[in-house]
Amino acid sequence: MYDDVLNIVLGVIATGVSAGLGWVARTALWRRGLRRKQTFFGLPGNAECLLVVNRDAGTDGAVRRFDVFALLELAALIKDCGAHARIVSHDSAQQGFGERTEFCVGGPGSNRRMEAHLRTLLPGLSVSTAPEPVEDRAMFTIGSERYRADPGVSEYVLLGRLTAGEGRRPVFLFCGQRAITNQAATRYLVRHHEKLARTYGADGSFVLLLKVVNSEAYGPDVVELVADVTRAARTAGETAAYVTSGTGGNLPI
Repeated sequence: MYDDVLNIVLGVIATGVSAGLGWVARTALWRRGLRRKQTFFGLPGNAECLLVVNRDAGTDGAVRRFDVFALLELAALIKDCGAHARIVSHDSAQQGFGERTEFCVGGPGSNRRMEAHLRTLLPGLSVSTAPEPVEDRAMFTIGSERYRADPGVSEYVLLGRLTAGEGRRPVFLFCGQRAITNQAATRYLVRHHEKLARTYGADGSFVLLLKVVNSEAYGPDVVELVADVTRAARTAGETAAYVTSGTGGNLPI
């Protein structure tokens, strides 16, 4: 009888110890993953970051619906890192970069902050914002390659993580040919940030060209990686990197 009770007690103790060790191990893994995530996004606990939003030129200053969805996905990511976001309009974010992480959403036709980032940080890239010809509106030119949008069928978006300034906090760019492609890029980043951190390092810079496939049917969910265009986008060549002037903005939703 005594041996049976002793075995039961020892079994309970062993179970408790195993459960405790498992909890400690899971907690350690979770904390390590959180630290890696915070490092990649430049968002230590209680840090403040900027969400720079664009405006729909065809309205009284409203943010497009899919851009709102993109901001919501980014806000959830920022909250997971234990950080805080400050939302600012593209035409009022008059400050440098590097001191705080920045998430900049929208093409240069509707986001002046994005236009400034493209000119300064990506001199090998141009985005056409001229209204004519229509088939070239929002076209990307990267080096000698051109990428035109076929609305609802195949559209492109640039996802960038760039570091500059003294603080070295990253600037994330979501520069799409349509608002729905901006959301597709934010969703891609949320889903693949661990792989991107392994590929480019926690402090690495990159510019990825993504293609959104059949958004009319699939929304922002089907995204293909076309190429890593970091070197071409950051190197000014004979096809000068500039943003074509105009009032066209992004293609309509």
